[in-house]
Amino acid sequence: MIVIAHLSDVHIGATPESAGRAGSVMRYLDALPYDLDAVLVTGDIADHGRAEEYAEAGKLLTSRHPVLIGPGNHDVREEFRRSLLGEQRPSAKPINQVYRSDRAVYAMCDSSIPGQDDGHLDEETLAWLDGVLAGTDLPVFVAFHHPPVLLHSPPVDSIRLHRHEPLEALLAARPNVAAVLVGHAHMGVATTFAGHPLLVAPGVVSTALLPWEGGISFETCLDYDLPPSIAFHVLDDAGRVTTYHRVIMP
Repeated sequence: MIVIAHLSDVHIGATPESAGRAGSVMRYLDALPYDLDAVLVTGDIADHGRAEEYAEAGKLLTSRHPVLIGPGNHDVREEFRRSLLGEQRPSAKPINQVYRSDRAVYAMCDSSIPGQDDGHLDEETLAWLDGVLAGTDLPVFVAFHHPPVLLHSPPVDSIRLHRHEPLEALLAARPNVAAVLVGHAHMGVATTFAGHPLLVAPGVVSTALLPWEGGISFETCLDYDLPPSIAFHVLDDAGRVTTYHRVIMP
């Protein structure tokens, strides 16, 4: 059994409470009586892409469990690379990372478009992902920021991952994909994509309201009073993925 924690959209610097909310989540994970296989953070680490926000995030998003952090549309690639990855001469190229254990592989792709809120996986990233998937027989969790399908939330759907067809064709041909993990939506969602589970992490900094709850625009969508939430994904020996959501009280 493989157990991973999935969190997203910490947005350090967005509100005075953002760092405290992220800290509560990480303290909860570190206090678990079980060693997680991985902790995946699917984007929007800093709210403005500033060095001081990443410095704070670097202190908070550490754990006794293996942690893999990817960028979102609020992140700035160069500062992300400099502050979180320790690169002395950071480039603006997509930040694609892989973490391999003896039981699974975790591919964190960069779906961000510099200066835009919607998402895209470019040819370089797709080729990199294809190589990761082809290079192992282990189950692979594919992670990035932007959902590639409609989630029936007008604000979120307007800035989702566009031109998803190349990714869909790539993943459909790979039976070792365990699940696709994304963020961006600030709400926990479970659906399918390319014949695989598509699992959206709830938000840490805020929670998105659905249209029937009043979340019909960016101005009415986000609730900053609800507590942060995370997801646990469990891959069992039969290849089935089960997801649990956990509310973390700050």
